[in-house]
Amino acid sequence: KITGFWVGLFIAPLAAGALGALFERTCLRKVHKYGHVPELLITFGLSYVILELVQLVWGRTAVEFPPPEALQGAAFTLVQHSVDGIRLVFGSAPAALCQAAEGVRVVCSPFPATRGFMMLTAVLMLVALGLLLTKTRIGLVIQAALTHPDTVEALGHNVPRVFMLVFGAGAALAGLAGVIGGSTFVTEPNMAAIVGSIIFLVGVGGGMGSLAGPFGAS
Repeated sequence: KITGFWVGLFIAPLAAGALGALFERTCLRKVHKYGHVPELLITFGLSYVILELVQLVWGRTAVEFPPPEALQGAAFTLVQHSVDGIRLVFGSAPAALCQAAEGVRVVCSPFPATRGFMMLTAVLMLVALGLLLTKTRIGLVIQAALTHPDTVEALGHNVPRVFMLVFGAGAALAGLAGVIGGSTFVTEPNMAAIVGSIIFLVGVGGGMGSLAGPFGAS
């Protein structure tokens, strides 16, 4: 609310990414060797602490976070006419177009611009991650570090630093999703809990370590 939507779209991922990298460096790194269960426990524990801090500062009620003027309204409108069929109108359809004459049925279904922007951003994130992991040297190092960390370290790469940067990048993407989702849905302390189960099913159902799988599951 202080900086506005577009500035927050860049600041929030940077701040979340830095905090995520710091959390991995100071907490997660100490429990990696014990497996995934301790990692999940310490991550869930941090989420509860953050939730309580958010409620102490901003309260338990929803906070107003309207979308910017450019994203208000409809991205496009489907006009279903009983005589002329279906017609696509970019933006909001004129009121006269949605008025039905005698014996004619007209239904106008607007698609919110905020959801269109959210879907476009998700696709761009998917493409960017796919190119990073398959077409760049750092992507190859990340994939190799996940499956053969000892070999990657023997080749001179700092595997703990790679994990820290990957976790920080994931936190940055979560910050980006928070800015977009906050203006699309209701901004309140339990936002993460509401979508947490869906995200978990998408990640596990799509396949851990895969991009195309979770995209299809989503």
